[in-house]
Amino acid sequence: MGRFQVPAGWTAQAYRFALDLTPSQQRAFRSHAGGARVAYNTMLALVKAVMDQRAAERTYGIAEEDLTPPADWSFRGLRDEWNGLKHDAAPWWAENSKEAYNSGLYALANGLEAWSKSGTGERAGRAIGFPRFKNAKTRRSVRFTTGALRVEPDRHHVTLPRLGQLKTHESTRKLARRVEAGTARILSVTLSEDVAGRVFGSFQVLVKRSAEVPGHVGAGEPVVGVDVGVKEGCLLVAATPDGREVHRVPAPRSLAAAQGRLRALQRRAARQQGPWDPRTQARQQPSKRWEKTRRRVARTHARAAAVRRDVLCKETTALAQRHEVITVETLNASGMRSAGGARKKGLNRALSDAALAEIRRMLGYKCEWYGSVLVEAYRYFPSSQICSGCGGRKPSLTLDDRIYECDFCGLVIDRDLNAAINLARLGERLRTGGTGTGTGSSPAASHRAGDGRGATRETATTPVVNAAGRETSTRHGSTAGKTETATPQGEAA
Repeated sequence: MGRFQVPAGWTAQAYRFALDLTPSQQRAFRSHAGGARVAYNTMLALVKAVMDQRAAERTYGIAEEDLTPPADWSFRGLRDEWNGLKHDAAPWWAENSKEAYNSGLYALANGLEAWSKSGTGERAGRAIGFPRFKNAKTRRSVRFTTGALRVEPDRHHVTLPRLGQLKTHESTRKLARRVEAGTARILSVTLSEDVAGRVFGSFQVLVKRSAEVPGHVGAGEPVVGVDVGVKEGCLLVAATPDGREVHRVPAPRSLAAAQGRLRALQRRAARQQGPWDPRTQARQQPSKRWEKTRRRVARTHARAAAVRRDVLCKETTALAQRHEVITVETLNASGMRSAGGARKKGLNRALSDAALAEIRRMLGYKCEWYGSVLVEAYRYFPSSQICSGCGGRKPSLTLDDRIYECDFCGLVIDRDLNAAINLARLGERLRTGGTGTGTGSSPAASHRAGDGRGATRETATTPVVNAAGRETSTRHGSTAGKTETATPQGEAA
C-alpha cells in the first residue's frame, strides 16, 4: 500500500489523551473493537482458505493458470469482499460505524503485505510471520478516519462517530489551539485500551510549522554526547567534547520499585482460582477474586510504565531543546535481551526497565521539532572502551567495571562519562565539518579509534515552532532535525 506523503512545511504528529468513558460509551467502544476483530478474522479465514485451495490444486497437477484465482490482499479488495459477506458474518454490523470494520481490514492488509515482502526480501529486518487470528483477549483498538472528528471548544471533550462526546482526563488545549488557528488538521483518531483497562485516544494530526519562531528555548552546550545505561541508577549521562559533564539523570527504575507489590499480588493470584486448573490440566472459569487481582497486577504494570515514560519524555525534551547536536549510541536493545536465560534475567529485566531504545526514538522526533541534529553513532563504535584522554582502547572492559582506568595514560574516569565524551566528539565532527578523528583531540588519532568515525556531512538546521505537549512525530522529507548515522571511513551510512 502506498505510504501517505506529508506535504512540505507540515509535520505528522500525534496527540494522546486519556479518556473518561461512561458505561454506555465503554460498551460502544468494545462493540466497535469487537467488530474490527470479527472483520479481521473473517477475511483472514477467507484468505487462508484460498491459499490452501491453491496449494491442494497444485498437488493434483493443475496448471498455474487454471488454479483458483488468488484473493485480493489490498485494503480495497478486502473491503469489497467484506461488504458481500458482512450480512452473514456479522448480522449486527449496522450497530457500529463502518470505520470499525475498516480498522480490522486495514490491519490485515498491512500484515499480509509485511509477510509477503518479508518472504521475498523486500522488507528489511526480522522475518515477519503470517498473520494470526485474534481472540477476545487481544488488546482492543479501533481507528476512525472519517466522520465527526472534533476537539470541542471546552477543552475537555472530543467527538467521534457513533460514540458521541467523550470526556478527557486532561486538557486538549494544545491541539485545540492549533486546530482553531488553522495550523493543524486531524487525519484520524485511534482508540485503544491498555492492560489496566484505561482507554486512550490518539489523534494523528498534520501540523503546519513556522520557521520564524526559534525552536531552541534554552541555550545549552552546542554539542553533547549521551550515554545510556542501567547500572547504579544512571539512566543517561550527557557530556561535552571538552570533557565536561552537563547532565546526569538517575534511572527511575519504576519496575524494580514495583517488584515487591507485584510479587505479593502474583502470589495471591496463585492461591486463587485462575483460568487454568493444574490438577485436571484443563481450562476453567476464573473466580471474580482472581479477576480482581489480575486487574491490580495490570494497574501496577501500567503505573510503572507511566512513571518511566514521564521521565523519558521530560529528559529527552530538555536535551532536544538545549543542544544543537546530540550524539547517541545505536544499541540493539532487543538483541541485548534475547539470550542468556536465567543466567542474566536480572540484567534483562533492568534493560527492559530502562527502555534504552525509547531514548533514541524520542530524541529522533523531538530533534525535528526543535531544529536539532541527532547523530546516531556507528553500531560497533566502542565508546566505552576508548580513553577520552589519549584515545587508547581497552577491549577487556566488562559491565562490572564502572570506573575506566586507562592502561596507556593512567586516566581514571567514570565509565559512563568517558563514553559520553567520546560520543560528543563524534558529533562535534559533524557540526564543524572537520576531518579529525571520531574521538576529538589530536592524541586520539594516534591509537586504535581510527580516523573518520564521525559523519562527513553537514546538515543545516531550520528552527521550528516549539510544539509542547505529549506528541509523537512521523515526519517525512524534512530537512530540520535530520538524523545522521556516523560510520567508519569507507563504509556507507
